Amino acid sequence: MATLKDGNGRVSGVERNIKLVLEYDGCGYHGWQRQAGSLSIQEVIESRLGVMLGQRVGINASGRTDAGVHAKAQVVNFRARTKLKTDEILKGLNSLLPHDIAVLSAEETDRSFHARFSALSKIYEYHILNRLAPSALLRNYIWHVRHALALEPMRECLARICGPNDFSAFMASGSPVSSTARNMLRAELEHIGPDRLKLTFEADGFLRHMVRNLTGTIVEVGKGKKTTADFERIIRSGDRRQAGITAPARGLYLISVNYGQNGRLSTGGTK
Repeated sequence: MATLKDGNGRVSGVERNIKLVLEYDGCGYHGWQRQAGSLSIQEVIESRLGVMLGQRVGINASGRTDAGVHAKAQVVNFRARTKLKTDEILKGLNSLLPHDIAVLSAEETDRSFHARFSALSKIYEYHILNRLAPSALLRNYIWHVRHALALEPMRECLARICGPNDFSAFMASGSPVSSTARNMLRAELEHIGPDRLKLTFEADGFLRHMVRNLTGTIVEVGKGKKTTADFERIIRSGDRRQAGITAPARGLYLISVNYGQNGRLSTGGTK
């Protein structure tokens, strides 16, 4: 799909701010962020946009998912000079992307919109298969935990982290952040099948590996390796070494991003 150009071969049209909602399978990528020597989702999308629009494009994401983490509604924005309609951008980009990345919606948005800095909250889900036998079909999309889990102590831990907290005990070491305080708006555990568990986390921001470290620690409480009192002590300590294991990336999904007036973005259509 060609981009409209003037008589001198230059891209025509005013600069526009385009917002995309993406779905992707993180198995084949070294995370979201572009990095030398490893294939990233950002690199793939930027390169395909460059081909389609005939210009170099940089994209902003609501957050950087780790290697192996999936997204049902990652939100990004980019600025470009193009006269293509947003439905043409959606169709054209999907025709160029690999099968494990899809554009769910595309719309032109206000110039001030930024996928990361305009976000009010994000929702992640972590999925667990809690049974003796593993799953051949879900092995890349769920964490298999063989040990029977006690759910009520796990729910007590989730209730404890709701509200403003210092989550430094659940942050990956070496993370460059100015503050480790985050406001957890929602933390829930649901049975979504006889052997399937879903943990949902909504917060105004997340530290690197925060959901995976919280999940790994809470699962240790469910196994009886730690108590709810231990979990409380770990939060107060701010010490990552006292917390539990980091849950595997494969069970984690970015579900939606909340921008207030637009509500939670999930799979909406083209605008």
